Amino acid sequence: MMIQALAQRGLYLCDIATQVGVHPRTVRRALARGGAPAPRPSRRGSRLDPYRADIDRLLAENVWNAVVIFRELQAKGYTGRLSILRDYIRPKRALRVRRATVRFETAPGHQLQSDWAEQRTQIAGAETTVHFIVNTLGFSRRFHFWCTDREDAEHTYDGLIRSVEWFAGVPAEVLVDNQKAAVLAHPRGGPARFHPRFVDLAGHYGFVPRACQPARAQTKGKDERMVGYIKHHFFVRYRAFESWAHLNQLAEQWLREEADQRRHGTVQELVAERFAREAPALRPLPATRYDTAYREIRQVSWDAYIEVRGRRYSVPADLAGQTVQIRLTLANELAVYHDEHLVATHCVVPGAPGWVTVPSHHAALWAQTLAVEQRPLAVYEEVGA
Repeated sequence: MMIQALAQRGLYLCDIATQVGVHPRTVRRALARGGAPAPRPSRRGSRLDPYRADIDRLLAENVWNAVVIFRELQAKGYTGRLSILRDYIRPKRALRVRRATVRFETAPGHQLQSDWAEQRTQIAGAETTVHFIVNTLGFSRRFHFWCTDREDAEHTYDGLIRSVEWFAGVPAEVLVDNQKAAVLAHPRGGPARFHPRFVDLAGHYGFVPRACQPARAQTKGKDERMVGYIKHHFFVRYRAFESWAHLNQLAEQWLREEADQRRHGTVQELVAERFAREAPALRPLPATRYDTAYREIRQVSWDAYIEVRGRRYSVPADLAGQTVQIRLTLANELAVYHDEHLVATHCVVPGAPGWVTVPSHHAALWAQTLAVEQRPLAVYEEVGA
């Protein structure tokens, strides 16, 4: 009304704007409108509103991955879209500077990249360091990981086997880091010298072993990226496990339902669809699985026991003082051999020191112990008198 009154008195727009304290364009719009602006409709509630406190709590816990937060909200009943959540998080996200790198692509079925990583988590109520091996196909970016309690040679080989079994095929080459389980020596600028058993594994499955150049982790950047993806997705989504078996069961479920169904940011394609084109290029699995069990030598003590991982396990008494060979699987199944003949089996129990005895092993020893001289009690009565 004031703008209209001043305009009727013949004032210029800029003078009206100065007196009213607004921009001249606001004066022009008001005169064109001929009245007060229509009231704006009230803001409609969002499906995200009941979950804003949960989102802010997760952000305060340094959980910034929108997909992980989305899964948490879905578990609590959220039915909205991921894009709404992303719009809410975006203004709060700190800018992160990323260094540009040169990326190269591999042909279907050509290369698998392998690496180990660690993560602290809860297993059976106890804080535990989880070692997990990540194996990524270079073309499709489909990957598999397996969690265990150590990353020695036997677990490295078993992790690779589990992955090619997961993919149902073998790539032409496997690129590994310079861990001693696979690479004994790798001088700068020179060829790598591989572990004989890793070479044997490669021959059994028909792939060519490759090693990264020393101090060049970006050589297997695709696999390094998947390590971060697992840490910031799987181990944030799942934070406690009942057992090692439960952990790996959830890992495979997550791989099928989440990782395989993601759209990869670099190739802009669903991983599962891209793998469908790579699968025919993979080589078939061998007829038999490679034996990854520990093989060691033990000296049998004179009481017919051998020591394995802090515990003592019985063997037949006639082997006392002799040398035997043991085969210990990653499932803790112990087999004892003498002259290539199986002589004893046990289930290894990790934990405190102790003794595990099969009675039949020492039956002959007990028979000798019981063969003692028998004396009549009258002898002792005469001594007492």
